This record gives sequence, C-alpha cells and structure tokens, in this order.
Amino acid sequence: MLPPFDYFEHRRACQRKQIERASRIANLPPFYHSAISSEDREILEKPVKELVQDVHKQFLRPVDILRTYAKAETEINTQGPLAGIPVSLKDTIAVGGFDVSVGYSRNTGKPYARDGAMVRLLKDAGAIPYVKTNLPITLLSFESTNDVWGRCTNPHNTKYSPGGSTGGEGALLAYGGGRIGIGSDVARSVRAPAHFSGIYALRCSTGRWPKAGINTNMPGQEGIPSVYSPMARTLGDLSYFSKSLISMKPWRYDHSVHPIEWREDQERDAKEKEKFRVGVLRTDGIVDPSPACTRALDRVLSALRAEGHEIIEVEPPSPYEAFVIASTLLNSDGCKTFRSFFRSGEWNDPGAAQLNFYMNIPRPFKYLYYLWVKYVRRDDIWAGVIENWYPKNAFEQWGWVVKREAYKARWHEWWENEAKIDFMLAPPNAIPAVPHDAMKDAVSSCSYTFLFNLLDYTCGVVPITHVDKALDQLPATFRFKNLNGIAKGAYKHYNANNMHGLPVGVQVVGQRLQEEKVLAIMTRIEDALDKHGGRYELLAIE
Repeated sequence: MLPPFDYFEHRRACQRKQIERASRIANLPPFYHSAISSEDREILEKPVKELVQDVHKQFLRPVDILRTYAKAETEINTQGPLAGIPVSLKDTIAVGGFDVSVGYSRNTGKPYARDGAMVRLLKDAGAIPYVKTNLPITLLSFESTNDVWGRCTNPHNTKYSPGGSTGGEGALLAYGGGRIGIGSDVARSVRAPAHFSGIYALRCSTGRWPKAGINTNMPGQEGIPSVYSPMARTLGDLSYFSKSLISMKPWRYDHSVHPIEWREDQERDAKEKEKFRVGVLRTDGIVDPSPACTRALDRVLSALRAEGHEIIEVEPPSPYEAFVIASTLLNSDGCKTFRSFFRSGEWNDPGAAQLNFYMNIPRPFKYLYYLWVKYVRRDDIWAGVIENWYPKNAFEQWGWVVKREAYKARWHEWWENEAKIDFMLAPPNAIPAVPHDAMKDAVSSCSYTFLFNLLDYTCGVVPITHVDKALDQLPATFRFKNLNGIAKGAYKHYNANNMHGLPVGVQVVGQRLQEEKVLAIMTRIEDALDKHGGRYELLAIE
C-alpha cells in the first residue's frame, strides 16, 4: 500500500505482533509462570561451562535449563560444546518460522522459511535459541525502542535506556533472564549495552564471528562494517561462549569468516605475562569523560598499578579525525537506505531523525549553517563534522574510503612503533546510560567506541562500578556553555543524583583479530580488581 495509506497497515502490524507476543506468553504451561524455585536459582547462577558439563554427564536435561529460562523444548545435540544452553538473539537474526523485524512493521508477517547460518551453527553446537530481543528502529541509537515491540528499559533504573542497538540483550542478561546472547556492533551496539546495563561484551573484528543469516536496515553499507559478537552476564561465560563457537569452525557456515582456530597460545601468553605496558586514552578530544566514567577507569588503573603493570598516558592519531571519517562513511547514502523501510506514521528514533535531518539539509543552506557554527558559535568540532554530512556519490565515497585506510595505517604505525603497548584502556562512553528520548541530543556522542569500529580492533567491555551521587558530581569548575555541540548533547543528560546506581564500565582494546588476548586481559583485570577493591557486583536475580 502506498503512503500515506500504509499507516493503517503499520498500526495493524504492530497490534498483531504485540497480541501474538502476549498470547504466546499467556499460553505457556503453568511452570513457566511459577516463582523461581531453589532448583531454578541453582541453574541460573551456574556458569555456562558447568551447565554444559552437567548435560554431558546427564545430571541435567536441556529442558530443565530451558524451562528455568522460561521457554520451550526442542531437539538438541547433547554432546555439543553448548549442549542445552539457551542463547538469546538480537531481532536481526533469522530463526526459521519467525519474522526478523529489525523493529520495522514492514518486516512483520514474513516468517523465514529456515534458520539462518548463525542459528544452524548454534543448534549444531547444542545451544537452544530461545528468545529474540529488542532493538531500536534504524539500529542507530543508544536506545532500543520501536513501534512493533515498544520500549526497552534499563533493569537498574527504568527511566534510563539499557543501551543500543543491542539493548534488549543488555537488559535481559543484566536482569538474569539469560547468560549468553548475540548482538551486532557498527558503532557501539554491543559495548554501549554492556556499559549501560552492567554486563560483558566482546566486539570481534570482522571475519572472526559469523554474520550470515541476518536481516538489516542498511544492506550494502560497508564503509564501517557491522560485526556480530557475543554478550554475557559473566566474563567466564563470555570467554567460554566465544571459544565454543569458534571451535565449531564457523567458516564452514559463513564464507565471510576467517578460518582461524581458537589460539590457545595467545590466550595463555596474555594470562601469564608478568608485566603489561598499558595505554590509557583519557579523552577522545570531543567529549571528556564524566566523573563517573573517569572514576571507573581510575579504579582499573589503580588495580593494575598495584599488580606492577606499567601505565602510559597515550596521545594517538586524532580520534576526532576518525569520528569525522566514520560518521561520514556510515551514512554516506544520506540515510536513504534506512528511511526506505519506514511506513507512514512509523515512529523514528530522535537521534536517527537528527542524523537524517543534518544529512539532507540542502547544500547551500548547510554551508551557511556550517559558517554560523564555526565562526559565530566558534565550535570547530561540530562544524567539522556536519560539513561533510551529505549524500555521497561513488567517486566521493571512494575518496573517504581512502581516508579511512590511511588513518588505519597511521594508527597501526603509532601503536607498533611509538606507543608499543600491549593493550589500551578507554571509557566505553563519556557518560553512563542515557535517559529515554535523550538521543536527539546525544546521538553523536559515540566516538570512544566508533573509533575502534573504524580501526576494526577487538574490544571488550567490563562493568566496574555504579554511579555514586556522593562521588560523581560535576566539579565546580565545569562550564556547560564552554562545551562543543557534541559534548553539550551528552552532558545535558549527565546528573549523578538521577543516575545513582547505574552501571559504569571500562573498554579494553586490543588490535585486530585479538579476541583470545582481549578476553584473557579482561580476566586479568577482574583478577586485579578482586585483590584491590573488588569486582563489579551483578544485579541480583529475583
């Protein structure tokens, strides 16, 4: 149906899916609706590795685990490396018999005929895909809201977002509704939910984790490739899940995966190395980290120093330059592709709407706005970003790819020959979780993570602490009016009183295709915290 009459199709599709969801939940057998028993709690608190061992030894049946996580039985491989383990999936991943909505009503009522490659691999490993999780329409947000499924909230404080675009996974895992899940990341999308919700995530390099058998709202976008990656409630589960999936030789399921086995030597070397040289990225030069995020970073650095590691304050090639390149490439089509899936009247994320607005201001008016921002507001940072936000032709796109590759080469040269560090620590974001509807202001505040998507570096997020209203107030010297436009968008929503109790994480950065090393370093960090101040306390399962 043509616009604007497709609005009625949109409303009917959303109502149909919400009724379908409510009906499925209501019609589950009674034991799915009963309170959590002591036996359930024992299963919920067991690491994935131990659950797999119990299934192998027939101490537990897969259905016992699955019922505990409140879904349905299926045939599984009880000897696989993930035998009997429920796995949650972002609603971009194809499961036979179900829609892949990506948050758009246009994609509902179109169930896939068969499992996608990623789901087939999981099932062959013995895992049980048991639930799809929410995400933002457009996938370009720290929120996870759409008309089809509604709004996803942060389990620590429902007035705040659990992150995006894999926010449903962040909320589910933090709340204890699962132990492992899969999301995607093109700018921050598994790391922001880990930071906002208090879980663990690994952003894999391209070609290490399968991505076949998915749907997306930006097909063909390869300026900054999206990657699929694991998320987990605990670090032990994240490591075991990553190793188990790669042991299944995912390159046999997906042509885009590099045939790289799990490298035990790299994991062992990182676990046994006596003294690390650790680089610290204090600021991206765009938005300085908030007191809460600075305190989390300092806590990790203090623990590492106490263990005898060398800490180096680094000044790498300009993260701002990377942000300009990455933000230009990601939406070089002028946001036309993700807009093409909308129906009339369909709600759009405020941040994505802002991107679309700036990308499509007529060029003469855009130039006048650029001059006003640069010379009247004297904001070189914001001016330098929006100057390049317009739809690109192929000739212009290729030119930006050249800039991307040149930047990556400079960064590699700096890391190897100047910094000579083992890994880097950085904030995952300038502030903790954002309140709902804040993305209109905060959409561009993502360079701490976006930088490493451009570089294609392996990154992990470890939850460290919680916002403390007594410790994390802005200093008396803070001047909001002196901030650039991007920083204002972030700090407009920083309030330590309102944010009290929200999780705060730290980002661990390795080089490309260093998943084994980064996971091992994350373990070393938690071990150091155990000795010097204590590790993060997970949200209790109730």
